[in-house]
Amino acid sequence: MTHTSTPATPVHWKVVVDAADPHAQADFWAAALNYVVEDNSPLIGKLLAAGAVPETLTVMSHGRRAWRDLAAVRHPDDPYEEESGTGRGRRLLFQRAPEEKTVKNRLHLDLHPGADRRDEDLARLEELGARVLRRVEEPSGSWVVMADPNTHN
Repeated sequence: MTHTSTPATPVHWKVVVDAADPHAQADFWAAALNYVVEDNSPLIGKLLAAGAVPETLTVMSHGRRAWRDLAAVRHPDDPYEEESGTGRGRRLLFQRAPEEKTVKNRLHLDLHPGADRRDEDLARLEELGARVLRRVEEPSGSWVVMADPNTHN
């Protein structure tokens, strides 16, 4: 790869998470982060009408057609593609994975609501179904380790 003097275009990215139930994960994380579940129904409708995909690849979610094995959440203020509903900014994509989780996660999200909102957000996440695994108090800081409602380990 060679370096040029023109500024490079940033690369669009998303975090992809394997999930047994992508729609349940998307609903939880949309509520936890105050994000929105992406609406792919216009694109899905077009593809179904054109015979490009079978209806068996879709489900109804939130009263609209969605992909059976994928669900994503995006920051409500970030840009997105009107035609597909796909976010172009801060985004989490949950994809169905048939195998059970067998090892510790190599990735996790650290949420930083701010010290003045920590207790309020902790209670809100518990109401959404997350559970506290442990509380850590160290000279360098304190935090709470939680598992989302769809995590079994």
